[in-house]
Amino acid sequence: MMKERKHLVSAEIDRLITATKGSRNEARDRCLLLLMFRHGLRVSEACGLKMSQVDIESRVLHVARLKRGLATTHPLRMDELRAIKAWLAERGRMKPDDCDAFFVSERRNPLNRRTAWDAIRRYGELAGLPLDAHPHMLRHACGYALADQGADTRLIQDYLGHRNIQHTVRYTATNPARFERLWR
Repeated sequence: MMKERKHLVSAEIDRLITATKGSRNEARDRCLLLLMFRHGLRVSEACGLKMSQVDIESRVLHVARLKRGLATTHPLRMDELRAIKAWLAERGRMKPDDCDAFFVSERRNPLNRRTAWDAIRRYGELAGLPLDAHPHMLRHACGYALADQGADTRLIQDYLGHRNIQHTVRYTATNPARFERLWR
């Protein structure tokens, strides 16, 4: 019996992000989903992101990993910078008092894990995804997408902040592209 898939594929990520269009928190949620996917952020890492970790000037994201993971600095791509700038403009209009949280709720407090969970589940339903979406699927989707692009296991391990490579092997072990150059 096949186990239910625990990650989303790139086309499903696109549909999930598209589902934010027209929502009350479109700029925040679009930015949240994109950064969670591209940087393999856990929901608590995304909700705990501080303003000082997002450096638009240098175009980098300083990722502080939880669960004893290794902190890393990732480059930000143009579409991410656009999403960040759109969110920061919206966040600026909200005027959150003395709040260093990058993602804030409508109440101007740091974004809560439960709110992120509920939003991702709701966008998954709106997108018509074939499985129930939850935040950790974005982290897994990141690992599989990097493996599909040909990134080696050690690089993915560093990118996701895994201390133990056994947590990373799942992404490359199931990737059929790794066998492409065999039997030429």
